[in-house]
Amino acid sequence: MLRHRVRLLTIASALCVASLLSITLGTSAAPAAEAYDPWPGLVQDIFNNRPMNDGNDVIGIEMPTRAEDAAIVPVTLRTKLSPGDSRRITAITLVIDENPAPMAAKFTLGPDANVTEISTRVRVNNYTNVHAVAELSDGKLYMAKTYVKASGGCSAPAGKNVEEANSRLGQMRYRQFAKPEQGPATTTREAQIMIGHPNNSGLQMDQVTQLYIPAFFINQLQLWQGDSPVLAMEGGISISEDPNIRFTFVSNGAKQIRAEARDTDGHVFQHEWKVDNPGT
Repeated sequence: MLRHRVRLLTIASALCVASLLSITLGTSAAPAAEAYDPWPGLVQDIFNNRPMNDGNDVIGIEMPTRAEDAAIVPVTLRTKLSPGDSRRITAITLVIDENPAPMAAKFTLGPDANVTEISTRVRVNNYTNVHAVAELSDGKLYMAKTYVKASGGCSAPAGKNVEEANSRLGQMRYRQFAKPEQGPATTTREAQIMIGHPNNSGLQMDQVTQLYIPAFFINQLQLWQGDSPVLAMEGGISISEDPNIRFTFVSNGAKQIRAEARDTDGHVFQHEWKVDNPGT
């Protein structure tokens, strides 16, 4: 991120110098510079400049073109590998290019869970490209992108007051959307986990004190069915208040779903649910 910001300052300085020279020498103003694209710098900073392959047949990303609420913009990541493809997606990284901290989340997929879809809600701070980068078992990266019109999501005031947010801190709910006729094993399920947490971005202002609220968010989440990992998330400030993740997976017949979340203040939240009575 530091290198990314240094590049921005360098470009801005160069443009100012060019403008001053134009005035001093009496030459006509140069054509307007093309809009700065942060993506090449993000590839270097986040992915260590690894090659990016066209991922339109590998990973899909769905978001509204214009967000109704920039603080809770829905996003769905969907795998698109054909059934006969011997490769599998091992991780998906979500990057919101123009956000103050562009890496929104990295999802690591359990090797046997067959997670094919993940949905969550994110903050979007400016009109921006949003990239989904899938890492495959062949070690290569594949990228797809979309464009979202939104602004101010990272600095939008929290929806809940401090007392209410603290009273719900770390509370977890799990829902599973299996149909009654589905068997317990080798069956695709859809589930949702919700965590009570303010997920403060560090850019929001306390409306009473007029001071910035320190960043405070869920930065790790892990889910298992029995002892088998389903997915893990490394989160950042772009994940919305009260993180909410909906996903598909293949049941292995385990009787319990377990979750563990950690936040940036070191709190650890754990819960377990019976599959046949997941709780709501």
